Amino acid sequence: MSSVLTWTAPAGAATAVGSRRLAALQASHHAMWNYVTYRDAIAVLGLDAADLYPEGTTRLPDDWADLGWLTCFHGPPRSAVEAMRSALEPAALSVYPPDLIEPLRDEAARALGRPRDETFEVIGTEGAQAGLTLALLAAIDPGDEVVLGEPGYFHLPAAVLAAGGVPVTVAIGPETGYRLDPDAVAAAITPRTRAICLVDPSNPYGTVATADEVAALTALAERHGLLLIQDVTHSLLAIDPDAPPVTPPAGEHAVATFSISHCFGMAGARLGFLAGPPVLMRGCLRLKAALTRLNTNLVSQRGALAALRDARYVAGAEAAIRANVARLDATLAPVDGIDLAVRPSRGLACALELADDGPTAQELMVALFARRVAVYPGDGLGDTRAATTVRLNLSAPAWAMEHLDAVLGEALAEAAAGRWREPVAELLETKGTARATMLAARVRRGS
Repeated sequence: MSSVLTWTAPAGAATAVGSRRLAALQASHHAMWNYVTYRDAIAVLGLDAADLYPEGTTRLPDDWADLGWLTCFHGPPRSAVEAMRSALEPAALSVYPPDLIEPLRDEAARALGRPRDETFEVIGTEGAQAGLTLALLAAIDPGDEVVLGEPGYFHLPAAVLAAGGVPVTVAIGPETGYRLDPDAVAAAITPRTRAICLVDPSNPYGTVATADEVAALTALAERHGLLLIQDVTHSLLAIDPDAPPVTPPAGEHAVATFSISHCFGMAGARLGFLAGPPVLMRGCLRLKAALTRLNTNLVSQRGALAALRDARYVAGAEAAIRANVARLDATLAPVDGIDLAVRPSRGLACALELADDGPTAQELMVALFARRVAVYPGDGLGDTRAATTVRLNLSAPAWAMEHLDAVLGEALAEAAAGRWREPVAELLETKGTARATMLAARVRRGS
């Protein structure tokens, strides 16, 4: 029996019932990770997914350098684990808890650098993704447009589509400082626009919007009656010690979302936060109650509270990431054809950029996977630089970065020689999307 986790439907398969928003999502490359995935690399290499993922787990074996999944491998904080163990008692499981306990609501506001008052409130969500989705459901109707940057966060366009909206992308690249350009956003606004999404720090680049850029985006939202959604999930970890803090703007047209998933290595806890004007937050809570009930796991809440209060953990995670950036610099220095796209200043992600006349990111991804290094290529991040971008997790243990150092040159040479050219092109063609077809042609052109 084939697994639904392949994300590729059998030929001729169709749902018996389905909405237009589901059809739009399935037609996009965002439908259930419809880009080159770990499972795709496993298939191309002839490996057995059941061996690598026993019982359907999503974590690679311990001797693999997983530089793709964005969760902080320095975490979870010991304080958070201890707090969750202490909280795991019948009383935590036998009642419906609130969306957030009050101390955690306060701590989340503190992490955002804004006090809770008559203009700013925090609610609990099932990760930052749920916060994004609730904000979109509150702001847009079917057919409305949402402006966002690309390359960008994998699942943001999917959330727009699931809410019935239309993603409108503007390019992020060297000409914009690898940040979302307010002038480009302004040019993309139409009468159908209802929201702007700013991922800050950016995913995958780790760049942070300047204060002037955030102010300009806020002014755009206010002038056009739009909602500015700022995802600050990666903001709590400073790679550059001099990087300014990321603080959500004030006003009725702005909300912020973040989680404990990435920076604290607690993706399994599924707990995030959405913050903004109290009236809008109350509306988002009503949407949450209609979709998943109001409540958020109480055991996870206790762990999140301990994590957000653990300054020693944050300092340790930052130190580990900075050491890995230095190691990555040394790895890339002698290797031709691949460079750091831009130096990250916050978070735990960065992007590597391949030369236009070299192998594709998809071929390099498979070559690295053959050497027990897992990364994500740029085709999930958008059309822009889909074939030349590789995203890396900078929080991996030191041995993982050492392993990357040992195999990168060999993997790049193998990819450039065309070892994986035809298998990768054939795989892309099975995806059935315009982007995948375009990438397959790019792969076949060779270097």
